[in-house]
Amino acid sequence: MQRKEREKMNTSALIRPAWTPATIALMVIGFMVFWPLGLAMLAYIIWGDRLDGFKRDVNKATDGFFGACWGRHGRNRGFARTGNVAFDDWREKELERLAEERRKLDELRDEFDDYARELRRAKDQDEFDRFMANRSKHTAPTTRPENNGPDTQPKD
Repeated sequence: MQRKEREKMNTSALIRPAWTPATIALMVIGFMVFWPLGLAMLAYIIWGDRLDGFKRDVNKATDGFFGACWGRHGRNRGFARTGNVAFDDWREKELERLAEERRKLDELRDEFDDYARELRRAKDQDEFDRFMANRSKHTAPTTRPENNGPDTQPKD
């Protein structure tokens, strides 16, 4: 759900990795102000849709690097074994429980974000409908009886 929402947001956002008037204008302004900014905007336009995968790959690589530095080996998730099997098993179970709680909290946060987004959309729709109704009241043509009919012409 979260990925679909991100993709939907990317297609509706003003500044997105695509050739839109806003991104082109920002690129031109970037080149005029300081050429690396324009170059960065050009790179974003061309390769910006690949940023999510890139960030994920970088995070995995850094996690692996730092995990190796701190002695992470497979099952113990970032902590060196203490030698006490009972304690290590308990710690492993607690870390798994915490990871599950974190996953649940992340899901709840995503659900709340969806709920809040839907509320904003409904509020925006209500405001737009109210604007259109108000606008149609003010711009509605007023009908006046015309005096061009055969019975209403003045007689001499």
